[in-house]
Amino acid sequence: MRIRTLTGSLAAVLVMSFPLLSGGQAVAAPSGVPEQSLAARVLTYDASGSAEFRSAVDRGAAVWNESVAAVELRPAASGQRADVRVLADNGWPRALPTGLGGGTVYIGRQAVNQGYDTIRISAHELGHILGLPDRKPGPCSSLMSGSSAGTACTNRYPNAAEKATVEKNFAGALSGTGVTEQAGPTPRAVLIRD
Repeated sequence: MRIRTLTGSLAAVLVMSFPLLSGGQAVAAPSGVPEQSLAARVLTYDASGSAEFRSAVDRGAAVWNESVAAVELRPAASGQRADVRVLADNGWPRALPTGLGGGTVYIGRQAVNQGYDTIRISAHELGHILGLPDRKPGPCSSLMSGSSAGTACTNRYPNAAEKATVEKNFAGALSGTGVTEQAGPTPRAVLIRD
């Protein structure tokens, strides 16, 4: 039965594809065929420990939500274990990914005190959680250039290449197959400092 179904499906695909291969026009599927809905992979974050940077963290998450379709960052519900913890401390901003889409972000006051933009810091560090490495030195147009762009840089948005990488990292979420694997294993505790 399974072979017959697969053979029938293959035949249907070939019949529908033949007009395209011979220069004809494609025919749309009947309206009664349900379409698979595409949903972003939802990652939750807990910014309760981010102190005075709470609104910058929320805005940094919103930047990613506005920029990519394959993943969505949402605040964790009360009592829910978050994929990402965001904390404030007196050091330099950094991310400790535990895998693609998980880890801890520190919004360090040292960079803020030096004049770096808090929303850019937040979006940059969340970029590490989404699988992006630092791109230093780099221009202000690259979110992942981090501190190398200088304190005058307030660009909070990823560039086209950074967006494409995150889309690729989470492409499985849109196809319904889960998160795609990155090349090689993801280290469990990697400190990414800016």
